[in-house]
Amino acid sequence: MSFFRASASFVLSAALIATPALASRVHRPPTSGRVHGAHKAASRSHRVHGQQAIDPARVTEIQQALVRQHYLSIEPNGRWDATTEAAMQKYQADNGWQTKLMPDARAIVKLGLGPDYSNAINAKNSSFATPPPAGSISPVQTAGFTEASGVSH
Repeated sequence: MSFFRASASFVLSAALIATPALASRVHRPPTSGRVHGAHKAASRSHRVHGQQAIDPARVTEIQQALVRQHYLSIEPNGRWDATTEAAMQKYQADNGWQTKLMPDARAIVKLGLGPDYSNAINAKNSSFATPPPAGSISPVQTAGFTEASGVSH
């Protein structure tokens, strides 16, 4: 029994000694009374980024495309109004796209209003013809390809 008391006493004293060592440090606020960073965040004005409105000419193009697709039945007027937005939402929903951002880039492309790369530098004077058949490649060129690839016959 005295062994049990001695063991219990030892465990209890070890726990009392170890508790302050294992306690977490208490965080104290700065003495100045100010919270760091609060002034900086409050003084910064909220800036809105990105395009805020659609150009009326572009709205007219979108409206014309929605009329062609039978999603809009008004005369295109260049105003992004509730009717135009509802038609665009319906078009995007019917295609399985999101309806929160107006208009979605995929919808613009599918309406035929996507970017035109026909005047791009690499598109001018380009030939997109099919390549010549493999039999028309000269043996010297074929040997060069084979040697460069490291594959032997």
